[in-house]
Amino acid sequence: MLNYTLILGAVLLAVCLWPAEAQNTCPAAIPGLPGFPGFHGRDGKDGEKGEKGAPGLTSGQNAEKGLKGDRGLNGPQGKRGHPGDPGPPGPAGIRGPPGDQSNLSDSTAKSAFCVSRGTIAYPAPNTPVKFENVITNINEHFNVDEGKFVCQIPGMYYFVYHTTSQGKTLCVGLMVNGERKASFCDHTQSAGTHYQVSSGGLAVYLSPNQKVWLETTTHNGMYAAGDKGNSVFSGFLMYAH
Repeated sequence: MLNYTLILGAVLLAVCLWPAEAQNTCPAAIPGLPGFPGFHGRDGKDGEKGEKGAPGLTSGQNAEKGLKGDRGLNGPQGKRGHPGDPGPPGPAGIRGPPGDQSNLSDSTAKSAFCVSRGTIAYPAPNTPVKFENVITNINEHFNVDEGKFVCQIPGMYYFVYHTTSQGKTLCVGLMVNGERKASFCDHTQSAGTHYQVSSGGLAVYLSPNQKVWLETTTHNGMYAAGDKGNSVFSGFLMYAH
């Protein structure tokens, strides 16, 4: 087809180039063939964005739920967070039941005594000092004949003495089951009729049947003369245990 077109074109060109005299004698011109198709042009620019379309139609059927997948692996433990603010106090709890009653009655849980000397004679050294006058002796725990307190209720006790001495020095020891727990001495006594007062006290835990008393050494100037001075020995239970 291409060769034919080239030949036809060459013929037409030769006819047109003939002399004018010859052209006057030529027959009428023959219409030319259509031109070759041009090359495709470049794509034009994108047009403006169109309006949003209407929602698509649904089929009217709900999608089926898929199967539950397997549980994944546990991730690493996170960092411990900051402590939260303290919460408000909770309501008061229910009151508990009463405790068991003590096996010590009111009468047996009490123990106290106070006794005094009733003689101006000096007590014998290194033996229990006798106190003849009973001022207080709750539950009869002080044995007047022995001059000793006998523990009936285990617990903590406090013992104290106040003495008057005259004409002789005095050393008093507080004894617990034959052991001297404390000593109190007065060596400032002078000869004559001068009186001296001394005292001492001690808290001690006692078990049942342990005994407590006072003893003097050879410095035994303990004196009792009524309105001129007294010598007393006292003790009481602070708490049972």
